[in-house]
This record gives sequence, C-alpha cells and structure tokens, in this order.
Amino acid sequence: MPAQGPTILIVDDDPLHLTIYTWILSREGYRCKKALVGSTSVELPHGEAIDLVLLDYRLSSSLTATDLAEMVKQVFPTAPIVVLSELPWMPDDISPHAAAFVHKGEPKHLLETLAEVFESRMP
Repeated sequence: MPAQGPTILIVDDDPLHLTIYTWILSREGYRCKKALVGSTSVELPHGEAIDLVLLDYRLSSSLTATDLAEMVKQVFPTAPIVVLSELPWMPDDISPHAAAFVHKGEPKHLLETLAEVFESRMP
C-alpha cells in the first residue's frame, strides 16, 4: 500500500482503542483520523476527506452506534462504514448502515476486510 493510502476515520469511546487501531492501520499505509465518542457527543473531523469509517459498536455513551452511523453518513456520505465489535455477528440495528463487520481482536481479518471494501468500491 502506498505511503499515503486512503484515510480512515476511527470512531470509538476508548482512547486506547483509538491508539491501537491507529497504530495497526498506519503500519499498513492508511492515514488515520480519530473521533472520540463522549458520554453525549462526538467531534467528527468536518472538512476532512474520509474514505472509510471504522465504527465501534458498543459504546459507553448515550449515543448508539446507529446514531453515530447516521451522523457519519451526513458528514461523509460516500464513506463506507465498517463495524467493529466483540459480538460474533453484526447486530441487526447497524447492518443497514454497514459495508462490513469485523470481530475485535482480529487485526489480520480487519486489514483483509478493509482491503476488500476498498477493492469493491473501485470502478
């Protein structure tokens, strides 16, 4: 992957997870932006060119993953959403918003899934 690959927005409520996923993705050439979910809000990087959103499903927030997916789609309408969770399958409420699902703790599968999503969107 080129040094300046696609830009991925990582949305999570845990600063450590943001750091870990940024490290994993940056090593593969992706540019990473982070959005830390607070108890009632999230600051999305308006004005940035985001190619894909990696969204944590379970959040310690009054905002749900579905709420965040809808917010993300308003700001980045063309960016596919990949849902990340410790659940073994994609929950029904988020599936209409998601291009893919990845189980947490499987970085190799995450990278493969991201590559597949990007490949499927190429003309």
